[in-house]
Amino acid sequence: MSGAAFDPSTRKILVVEDEPPILTGIKDNLEVEGYKVITASDGAEGLRLGLSEDPDLVILDIMIPKMSGFDVLKKLRENRIRGAVICLTAKKAEEDKVRGLKLGADDYVAKPFSVTELMARVQAVLRRTEPPKEWKEARWADVHVNFVTFEATKKGQKLDLTPRELKILKLFIENAGKVISRNELLDKVWGYDVFPTTRTVDNHIVKLRKAIEDNAEDPQMITSIRGVGYKFTPDVQKA
Repeated sequence: MSGAAFDPSTRKILVVEDEPPILTGIKDNLEVEGYKVITASDGAEGLRLGLSEDPDLVILDIMIPKMSGFDVLKKLRENRIRGAVICLTAKKAEEDKVRGLKLGADDYVAKPFSVTELMARVQAVLRRTEPPKEWKEARWADVHVNFVTFEATKKGQKLDLTPRELKILKLFIENAGKVISRNELLDKVWGYDVFPTTRTVDNHIVKLRKAIEDNAEDPQMITSIRGVGYKFTPDVQKA
């Protein structure tokens, strides 16, 4: 989450490793850092825990009994497990690194490795794969939008916005300060299978401007970028 301190105590890590000294060493160091840790010493148990425990991260040795790390990784991704995966590979096995990344691993660490390096990789991967903070409301100037109730007001007066117009507004808020093309709006709001035209986008922008702008003829919030699309410029507070 942008701006928030990283809190290891909210992260669960599954370590799948068949060498007891390495397994214990990784587990102990992760727990010292504050992570919640579960362990498995073979691929079958690792897969079971990966599917049932929904860990935020799996540290997965490739060479493990009963089921290889590659097979575990493949099954996890086939079941759309959301957690990140760091593969532990042999130092010179370049093909293992490539294969792991192709199967959906987020990173790899070659054996033998230092604890410092592994801890740094763990934190980096967890930060990188952290889901964005969910927000339900947005405020700027005299406009307030609630995306749970699908209601919007300006100066305390309810705005007559359709769900699609609110969806456009949400996309603008999520990309404030960035130029959004008409084609991107079509793709993310309508979906190309509906076959609307860019003129449809422009018509909805006109209606949106009439609702939220002080002067729709001289828009300050949703500005046109000639030949490209639109840019949403207010400083938005989200909650």
